Amino acid sequence: MIRISSLNKSFRTAGGAFAHVVRNLTLEVPEGCLYGLIGPGAAGKSVLLKMITGLLKPETGSIVVDGKDVTTLTDLDLQKLRLKFGMLFQNNALFDHLTVDDNIAFPLRRLYALPDEEVKARVEERLACVALSGFGGRMPGGLSGGQKKRVGVARATITNAPIVLYDEPAAGLDPVTSQKIFELLREEQRARNATVVMVSSDLDRLLTVTDRVGMMYRGELIFDGTTAEAKASTEPRVRQFVHGLTEGPL
Repeated sequence: MIRISSLNKSFRTAGGAFAHVVRNLTLEVPEGCLYGLIGPGAAGKSVLLKMITGLLKPETGSIVVDGKDVTTLTDLDLQKLRLKFGMLFQNNALFDHLTVDDNIAFPLRRLYALPDEEVKARVEERLACVALSGFGGRMPGGLSGGQKKRVGVARATITNAPIVLYDEPAAGLDPVTSQKIFELLREEQRARNATVVMVSSDLDRLLTVTDRVGMMYRGELIFDGTTAEAKASTEPRVRQFVHGLTEGPL
């Protein structure tokens, strides 16, 4: 479970003022849940993901993961806790100079002392799961957008981490490829009973795979409920965003 309480985060602007990005946010993501985090641009969604992993520190509040408050851990303890996380970054963050095999194997080689045979077997297993068998020797520059996303998913899940964070996993993809990516992520989550937090602007497809949904607006969490409740919400901002209405308070 991820339990977030009274979280606040701000950044100093070019003019010297402080811009509040996350405001008094409280949220619980149940264990084994696929949680969709939605909202307009600059609502604080990606910042929240980075705070969950300890990449950014809040000014106030707590983030409890596996019974440990991320905001108070030492660097060493935070490094240990991060072994429980897998993450797909918005831009895939693949290493252009490494093959697909080496990109996927990177977390294993960096975090664990495993025999080369085991690393190779786990990479091949991940490639098969994302329907990219035989692609291991290719370079990222020769892959399509959808294939790069699949490589990113394989890398994010290769350590069998119980918690996985996805930041815009279908950004820039066509609708058909986007749906395939979301279905793949759902299959992976169910196979491992992982706790997943997924940020996406592709609501039509995101809402076909989520268990629960939270909506952020100007740094605040204005909705938290089941996917069905999100679709039926009468809160004006939630209703406008979920149903793509052009008139409303957003």
